Amino acid sequence: MTTTLPAAVLFDMDGTLIDSEGLWLDAEIAVMASLGATWQERDQEHCLGGPLERVADYMIERSGADVTPEAVGLMLLDAMEQRLREAPLSWRPGARALLVECRSVGVPTALVSASWNRLIDAVNEKITADIGGVAFDAIVAGDDVENSKPHPDPYLTAAAALGAAPRDCLALEDSPTGVRSAADAGCRVVAIPHIAPIDHPGVAVVDSLAGRDLTGLWQAAGSPGGCTSGEAAPDGP
Repeated sequence: MTTTLPAAVLFDMDGTLIDSEGLWLDAEIAVMASLGATWQERDQEHCLGGPLERVADYMIERSGADVTPEAVGLMLLDAMEQRLREAPLSWRPGARALLVECRSVGVPTALVSASWNRLIDAVNEKITADIGGVAFDAIVAGDDVENSKPHPDPYLTAAAALGAAPRDCLALEDSPTGVRSAADAGCRVVAIPHIAPIDHPGVAVVDSLAGRDLTGLWQAAGSPGGCTSGEAAPDGP
């Protein structure tokens, strides 16, 4: 039987909590230009959700540049951190209200991202200032775990940090990579795709978080681990 509220809410960052995919595309284009190659939206879609190592490998393959994955990864981190620090905070629709609701009703929250800590720090500083307090009880970055998304480790680590069973956690994701990570960890997942389509068994799909509250999302969420076939959740008011 599903309780009224989850034991914890686990937020993905890029594309779910904040609208940063345009910044990522701009940073990726700049890095590829420095490698003597081009980058298009279809390349971004292919790499959506990370992790950084996979993106760096793909960039080297696409460009044919004689450079190490570590060097490309550092170039991308430098380019993205600069953009995140310079750009104003841009929330995805409904994300801020949902995060504030979690804080107000005492449901623990975690930020679970394939982005590295230096990028999360740049965003979290702005989120903390925006909502007027600490936003997350735990943060799991791509460089905090041995295996980043799509491996389940990030979500298993976040649930453990909050003292919650994964099956009692609500995970919010926008990418197929992130959905697989959360579902394989055994979380109940709601997907909010906006660049790449998501069709994962047992995972609820919504168009937006706008107009949705925590209770409704928890009721709409797919089965733990996405273990049964699910239907798209109806739009909120």
